[in-house]
Amino acid sequence: MALMITDECINCDVCEPECPNKAISQGAEIYEIDPDLCTECVGHYNEPQCQQVCPVDCIPLDPDRKESKDELQQKYLKLISAS
Repeated sequence: MALMITDECINCDVCEPECPNKAISQGAEIYEIDPDLCTECVGHYNEPQCQQVCPVDCIPLDPDRKESKDELQQKYLKLISAS
């Protein structure tokens, strides 16, 4: 699954630089995660780094974007081959 940022986000700016896929950006009101770029840090780390640094715990799994670890790995491989 891709991750998502909920409206509890306080715009503290700590998640964006932690994302190795550059999937996090400032939205109109709060930070947003591009689900096409989010691999939950598969391929980079054992755990999603944005969740690790978020002080308000507002980055859950996106229930609308269910992906297996294998699918996330394939997305990661596709992203690194495109860069």
